[in-house]
Formats: sequence, C-alpha cells, structure tokens
Amino acid sequence: MRWHILNGSVQGPAKSLNQDWTDWESTPDGALLLAVADGHGSAGHPLSHLGARYAVDVFKLCAADFAARARQAGGGGLRRLWADAHDRVPRELVRTWQDWVVKRHRSKQGTSHPAVHDLVRAYGTTLIGAVLTEGLFVAWQLGDGDLMIVDADGTVAQPLTPAQPELGDETESMCSRQAWDLVRVHWAPVSDPARLPRLVALSTDGLSNSFAARDGFVRFVQEVDERIAAEGPAAIGEALPDWLARAGSYSGDDTTAVVACLRRPAPAPTETED
Repeated sequence: MRWHILNGSVQGPAKSLNQDWTDWESTPDGALLLAVADGHGSAGHPLSHLGARYAVDVFKLCAADFAARARQAGGGGLRRLWADAHDRVPRELVRTWQDWVVKRHRSKQGTSHPAVHDLVRAYGTTLIGAVLTEGLFVAWQLGDGDLMIVDADGTVAQPLTPAQPELGDETESMCSRQAWDLVRVHWAPVSDPARLPRLVALSTDGLSNSFAARDGFVRFVQEVDERIAAEGPAAIGEALPDWLARAGSYSGDDTTAVVACLRRPAPAPTETED
C-alpha cells in the first residue's frame, strides 16, 4: 500500500453508547476507501449508532463501485466520473442506506411497520467518505465533521467545510428528505503522483469541537503531520486514542478519526560521535 492508516474512536465522557463508527478498506485494484459517521444520539434518533455503522458499510460498497468505474474510465472519462461523483454516488449512498435501514429494522421488529420517513429518522447519522485511486481523489460529506488535507507542500486544506457553520446541534443527515441534494463533494484529479496529498484525515465533530477556535484544530492537524514525519506513523497511531480521549474530555462528545498518511522515506539516522 502507498498509505499508512491510523484510526480510532473514543466514547465521550458520560455517554452511554458510542454513536460514531469508522472503517477503511484497500480494494484489490489499489483504491483506498475511508469513512466516518456520527449518529445523532438524541431522543429523536434512538438507533443512530446503528445508522452510523450502516452508513459506513454502505459507503464502502458505493465507493468501491465508483473506484472500479474510475479505473475502467481512465483519464478520458473524467467528465462522466465528475457527474457520477456529484449526482449518482450521493443518490446511491442515501437510497442504499435507507433501504438497509428499512430492511434490517423490519426483519428485527416483525410486524412493526412505521412510515419509512419516521423509521429512517430513528437511525439518523452524518457521513464523510473518501476515495483515493490512481489519478483521482474524491470525498463526500453529509452533515458535520471534518475532512482535512495536508497537501504535498504542507498546506492544510478544508475543502468541505461549509462557508456558514451550522447553528446549534442541528445538522444535515442521511435521514433528511432528499438528503442526496445536501451532500458536499470534493473533486480533485491528480495527474502527477508527486502532488498527492501527504495526509488525509476524516473526523467526527467531537474532535474539532474540542478546540476553542478553528485555528487550533488546523494547527493540531499540522502537528500530527509533522510528528508522523519525525516519529513515524506507528508511534502516532499508538498515541491517537489518547489524543482522541483528551479531545472528548473537552468537547464532551464521542471522538473518532481515520487518517491516511502517504508513505515517506524513513528519516536518516542521527550521526553520533565516537
């Protein structure tokens, strides 16, 4: 693999259940799939921890199909892939997730058949997912949370952060009506492998909300990148759960992240005097 993967999820203090879910996958044809979801956890969404897990699983299926189409299309099919990313994939994600919710709920509840909208609302969740494949980096976001990128030159980008932050605790959701129209898309063809981002991080809002200001969160991402370069990904992967737990102690929320960092040459050994 071209990437090291670091991930972790920590239940928030005083929370009875972790509503977050995360997973990643490397496909046989070399695509990398990353996803995090954050179930709403409120009284109106009592099964959102399951909704988050379903959302991540559905994303992996839809993203694998998209990555396969991208590989078959090659460089000449970017226009069609762009249309897929902005229209087809959001619709597939939402409709497949809702189908999963309905089928799984009714298989467990037997004769209980609430209206579909009321049923999927109980499983409400956010979702962020990304696909990195040869020549293309695409990400999708519905609801809160963060996609953070450290470019090859060290610049931190936040391509899916909305211009106006959401107010209060309300967020767009997989259970929203016509939720596919609310999905934000990051589309980035990569013609030169040297211009691949060196770090891609997906996280639930429990992490960014632990910082008093957005600048502090951006600096945290920069420091993670710098420490990976200095100490190696294994050491940072071991430290990540503690960092997430500390963040959760400030935000009071479940805190989850999956980080893909580009493999880099090992640091040169330090010379010592005889």
